[in-house]
Amino acid sequence: MLLCRYDGAEDYSVARRFRFAVVDLDKGKNYPLNFVCMLPMRIDADCKSQSVFMQIFGDKSLEQAMALLTGALETESDPEVKAEISRRLKLLEAKPIS
Repeated sequence: MLLCRYDGAEDYSVARRFRFAVVDLDKGKNYPLNFVCMLPMRIDADCKSQSVFMQIFGDKSLEQAMALLTGALETESDPEVKAEISRRLKLLEAKPIS
């Protein structure tokens, strides 16, 4: 997973300053060649239009998102980024996919 931070973007709220890109290192070492999709803030099976992430991972979307975020939390050292990862994990735990 690749994390993009938008520090100079004044029109973004704190939560929107971070974007999480799902990458596949088997496709290539460098972004954007290895880009798969963006990790959504929430995973909602009831949504009319599913995110690209859900289209790719289907029934395993929640499990995959949790695994990606948990792995990122273990390797990240920046406290602000860790707080955002933790916040996203809590959002996923709050409303599981049905």
